Amino acid sequence: MAQDDSIFIGASRKPDDSYQRPEALLLKYGNRHGLVTGATGTGKTVTLQILAEGFSNAGVPVFCADIKGDLSGIAMMGEAKDFLVARAQAVKLDPYEFQEFPVIFWDLFGEQGHPIRATVSEMGPLLLSRLMNLTEAQEGVLNIAFRIADEEGLLLLDMKDLQALLANIAERADEIGARYGNVTKPSVGAIQRSLLVLEQQGGNNFFGEPALKIADIMRTTRDGRGAINVLAADKLMMNPRLYATFLLWLLSELFEVLPEVGDPDKPKLVFFFDEAHLLFDEAPKIVVDRVEQVVRLIRSKGVGVYFVTQNPLDVPDTVLAQLGNRVQHALRAYTPREQKAVKTAADTFRPNPDFDCATAITQLGTGEALVSMLEAKGVPAMVQRTLIRPPASRLGPVTADERRKLINESPVAGQYDQTVDRESAFERLQKKAAEAQQAQQEAQKADTGGGGWTIPGFGNDGDRTSGGAPRQRSSSGRQSVAEAAIKSVVRSVGSSLGRELVRGILGSLKKGF
Repeated sequence: MAQDDSIFIGASRKPDDSYQRPEALLLKYGNRHGLVTGATGTGKTVTLQILAEGFSNAGVPVFCADIKGDLSGIAMMGEAKDFLVARAQAVKLDPYEFQEFPVIFWDLFGEQGHPIRATVSEMGPLLLSRLMNLTEAQEGVLNIAFRIADEEGLLLLDMKDLQALLANIAERADEIGARYGNVTKPSVGAIQRSLLVLEQQGGNNFFGEPALKIADIMRTTRDGRGAINVLAADKLMMNPRLYATFLLWLLSELFEVLPEVGDPDKPKLVFFFDEAHLLFDEAPKIVVDRVEQVVRLIRSKGVGVYFVTQNPLDVPDTVLAQLGNRVQHALRAYTPREQKAVKTAADTFRPNPDFDCATAITQLGTGEALVSMLEAKGVPAMVQRTLIRPPASRLGPVTADERRKLINESPVAGQYDQTVDRESAFERLQKKAAEAQQAQQEAQKADTGGGGWTIPGFGNDGDRTSGGAPRQRSSSGRQSVAEAAIKSVVRSVGSSLGRELVRGILGSLKKGF
């Protein structure tokens, strides 16, 4: 059994399949990151569940994504089932006690948990460009937009703020281009269209206020257990780019907000990144570099990052090298790529002379795994074939009623449920545009002597007094423009009869108006 300074994972087996020893993750190396891999149905979710349970009981808050809904059962008490009791006996887990854990449910769409929001400015141009799959030129324009917002004190909180700013930049393209380089209207238009697509995919729910406070995912209970933050991701998986960008944003926020702590006795927070391949699929090099940088440096902030994915090839080598704690469930080797994945996984372990690692990976049963954790001095332990322990919480999802009850009783209930829309770039630019339009109208009034564009002298309000009577000539005795026009036309008619006719027609026209 593991002690208070470690998390019991399971029991390793001898070559004859008899009990060998307990396998555990040392808490002081919990922030050295980890990797949980394996094919579908081999037990990755249960491994994630027991690790989250162990960290919670050690007082370490956990953040994890629930892709299929199965992980939500960690909030409820487990039940004694024959296969679970048999597994507990096989790994010498005695007593096998059931437990419910303090869970906070989150959901970017606000349907199965508390809404999670971030402001546009917090997300930044790099991650937004990744989210919208912008070209290099379009990303340059987006960087200029953020620079303009900073200079002019425009708050970028939600998507309508960014749309308003981009429209403003398009109108001022020549002026801005002279300072920061070429800003083309087609590039601005392409970004606006990408924002519209993002909005239709649900991104509008994510951007806004109140923004998530990092402290709210790092809570502990009165009895000293760490809160387990479960992100409902079944719907979010329909937009994998938003999912990956959100999790990368959260990692970046943790990195920027948390202080340096060196190597603590246990992590300050543990972060499980399920379906990790979504972060790296078709990601530009700058994003992969950012992930590598955050994973490498966030350890000193006391944060452990655990990638959960089907294939070790899903994670770039530069990131894979940072992951010290490994749990490898079964892989199938039917295709050349799968065979390469098996070899890659086997090569990352410290060899065990008792068995061939590559062969063992293809022969593991459900709930079995090859395990190698960091031991004394942070050196990887020799890989062991291990039976994973059964969870203490429910194996399976919560019901809708159970979830609703937990959400209502959550320590953050009411803090994020209502959207706040304070004055930001959209309102300020709208106000500025209204003031400019009013100033333009006043200038036009001044140019035309008041009123809109009409024929002076023909019933225009500007040619009548407030009582409706015709306006008198000015004190200088000058004739009105209408009178001058009439006299000019009259003079152009030769005969006296013609002049009298024109005077009568034009005079009656003037009276009629």
